Amino acid sequence: MEAKAQARYVRVTPMKARRVVDLIRGKQASEALAVLQFAPQGASEPVMKVLQSAIANARFMADRDATAFDESSLVISEAYVDEGPSMKRFRPRAQGRASKILKRTSHITVLVSQETDENAKGGTR
Repeated sequence: MEAKAQARYVRVTPMKARRVVDLIRGKQASEALAVLQFAPQGASEPVMKVLQSAIANARFMADRDATAFDESSLVISEAYVDEGPSMKRFRPRAQGRASKILKRTSHITVLVSQETDENAKGGTR
């Protein structure tokens, strides 16, 4: 079973968000939440919200299908950050000039899946 959550147009630069997502990729969901809770980066809060949403989506899908749900067996199978649209702003500069400022946005996606037995025994993840 896989569950996906996505946050779009998040006001954090994709480069900074990718640093945070790289910390949690491939980890257990509960361990990743603990890592994000104490990460000093500002992008860790929106990534944590997306991960919590993906866990809630997995719980909902298990309830809908009437299957057993074990949150401790959830693993982050995919996590990536795509670039969203940039807001263009202008700053006044010396001698009457203006310079462009790009306020970048991100699309954060997290996919969680239940860990299978062959993966738990040392198979490839």
